[in-house]
This record gives sequence, C-alpha cells and structure tokens, in this order.
Amino acid sequence: MLAPEGRVHRRVYTDPDIFAAEMERIYGHAWLYVAHESQLEGAGAFVTAHMGDRPVIVARHTDDEIHVFANRCTHRGMKVCSARRGSKKRFVCPYHGWAFSTDGSLIGIPHGKGYNGKLDPKDPALGLDRVPHVESYRGFVFASRATDGPSLADYLGPMTRAIDNMVDRAPSGEIEMTGGGFRQRYRGNWKLHMENANDLMHASIVHASSVDSAQAVADDLADGAEDHALQMFKGNGLPLEMMDKVEIHGFPGGHSYMGGFYKEGPITQTTDEDPINSSYRSAMIGAYGENRAENIMGWDTFNHLVYPNLILNPKHQQMRLLQPVAVDCTIVHSMCFRLRGAPEEMYQRSVRFLSALNSPASQITTDDIAMFNGIQQALDEADSEWIYLSRGLDHDIAHDDGGEIGEVGTSELPLRAQYAAWRDLMSA
Repeated sequence: MLAPEGRVHRRVYTDPDIFAAEMERIYGHAWLYVAHESQLEGAGAFVTAHMGDRPVIVARHTDDEIHVFANRCTHRGMKVCSARRGSKKRFVCPYHGWAFSTDGSLIGIPHGKGYNGKLDPKDPALGLDRVPHVESYRGFVFASRATDGPSLADYLGPMTRAIDNMVDRAPSGEIEMTGGGFRQRYRGNWKLHMENANDLMHASIVHASSVDSAQAVADDLADGAEDHALQMFKGNGLPLEMMDKVEIHGFPGGHSYMGGFYKEGPITQTTDEDPINSSYRSAMIGAYGENRAENIMGWDTFNHLVYPNLILNPKHQQMRLLQPVAVDCTIVHSMCFRLRGAPEEMYQRSVRFLSALNSPASQITTDDIAMFNGIQQALDEADSEWIYLSRGLDHDIAHDDGGEIGEVGTSELPLRAQYAAWRDLMSA
C-alpha cells in the first residue's frame, strides 16, 4: 500500500503513472469547482477552467442553464477558446472554423460538402464532450465527470457551512467575483499545497524571516498604524504552544479547516474602533438583526479545504484553486470576492489580503513555494522511501460536526483525512 495511515510512499509525489491515475480516479470522480455564478450573468457568459488536467468551458446557455464541456474541438483537437472569460453567442474553433453553441452542441461546419455526405452535423457525438453533472451551491458552480455518486451538497458535507458563511457575510446575501487574480506555478506535486494549507506546525518555522521583518517594522510604528500585511505576517509567528490551542478539524472525504489565529488589529474584524469594521457591522445588523449578524461575523475560521483542490477563506473573502499540470508541476489560482452591500473598503481590504498572502509578491507564498520545490526535488533524489504524517496520530477526537478534531492544533489530522479520501478514490 502506498499510503497507509500515518505515512506515504514517495512515489505518490513522483510517479507519473500515479499522477495519471489521480487525474482519472480522483479528479474524474470528485465534485470540482469550475466557476462562480457572478461570472456567468447573462446568456453567452463563459469562463474557461480545468477539471484536473482537462480544459473545459463553463457557459450559460440561452435556456439559462449552465453547461460544462470540453475545450477541445471534435474535428482535429484544437483548443476552441483561449480567453479566460467573456461572452459569446457561439464558440468557433480557430483552426478550421467548426462552430459550437453555448451548450457545446455542434451548430456549423464550414464547407460541409467536402465531407461527401459522410458527416452528419446533427450527430450529437460531434458536439463538445459535455460533463454529465453540474450543480451550484449558493452561487459556487461545481461539475463532476462521475457516472454516479453523491449530490454536491452531500459531497461538500460540513464545507457547506464555509460557503454559507462566505455568502452570508454580504449584507445583501450576494457575493461577486470581480477584478483579476493571481496565477503561480510551482515545480511540485499538487498535494503539497493542500497538505501545507492546514499545517500549523510549519508557520513560525518557514515564515520566520517575514515574522521578524514585520515585528521590526511594527516596533517603529505608532499604535494602531499596522496594516493587514503586518498583522498577517506577525500572526504566523504565534508560538507553537499557542498554535496547539487552535482548533484543527478533519472530515471524511478529505475536507478540513482550522480555527482563526489572528488575534489583534483590524484584521480580526472584531473592533468597532476601526471605522471600516464599524460601518460594516452596522450594515450587517441592518440586514440580519444583531444576533444573526454577530453569529455570522463571529465564526472565526481559516482555510477550509474542499478536497481535492479548493481552499476557501470566508472571513477574508479569499479563494485558492489548484490546477494539476504534471506530477511535478502545479498552478495555483488565487481570487477574492466583493461582499455586495458592504462598504467598498471591505473589498479593498480583501484585495490587499490577497496580495499580501497569495500573490507572487507575497513573502508568505514565496516561502511556501520554496518548500514545495525543495520537497519535490528531494523526493525525486531520495534513497528513503517513506514520508511521515504521524503527528497526533491516535489522538484525534471524534467531534459532533461529523469529523474529528486534533488533540492539538499542530496535529497532522488534515493530512491524514486527505489520504483517507485518496485511498478511497484511488482504490474505487
């Protein structure tokens, strides 16, 4: 067995055949995020995405239904659409001009007589290969290539609360993916990033230089002058005994999340001394009433991992999406949302949070990517066969949310939850 409980064979990160099997058995069966409905407002609106290593188009058709289909022409295999998003009445292959509707069906073949009647343009098999299952939860659109399996809500399980909280944080009850985002490529396996996201043990070690730099700058600032980036960097310097007090949750299906660990400043969104937070709180109370608003804003969590490749951060309106490219190559897409009905400054803070945490200029991200690159190289060259995920093993505690909670925050429970799902999907 390549991934018994508590350890993983290095081939799981380095073997191209295992990567190919993951693309078929995991990414070919799990529900995968492909778009947000705010990107698909109006017939013809589309985005291009990936389901594992397969490019797809996500489009709203004239019947208002959202369809997901292969971004590969059925004629000669050319990518049909290279734009990331936009609006079209039809998709026309740039190679030989075959045209497809916004539901993926074939609607035109130039100079069709050249096929001597041997090609029927009405043959459904000539349309772009359509993903059989598409569902939306609170505006988040997911698709699955599986022939059967759980509904989207059942697959998400406890992660529905993360999506609910992200949407409910908007006074209007609607969020919008707007503006751009960041794409970063690293030379490492896709699982390394997912394993790192809820690993509280690494933060004060890997990010020591940014913690020290932030503290040095903060010491020279007047009280209350620290911005989000400084508070974020300092948060990673929380002592390990304090990290152990942060709740860490793991669930069947590979999902996980951690409790919040930012303890001071406006980044906590808990102080009315900050005028932006005060204005936002007033808008929320006006929309939901005081008790409901406090319940929504008071849910202090971080990095909700939806297995296999989505990370949501409701409190700060952040999202990361992993695109596996090869066994040793991954692209990370980072985006943020606007809370409709909230003060515009809240969106500006969300953009700054994105830039400080998940951009190519981020000291935190560059630290992590250096680790991923180094791990991949070392595993390629290693003599030893196993890596270990045993911190906290046999000390995880059943929780009333249907999963388990680590006895300590630095438990590797989230990694073990991911590999339990990996074993189930890879052996199915």
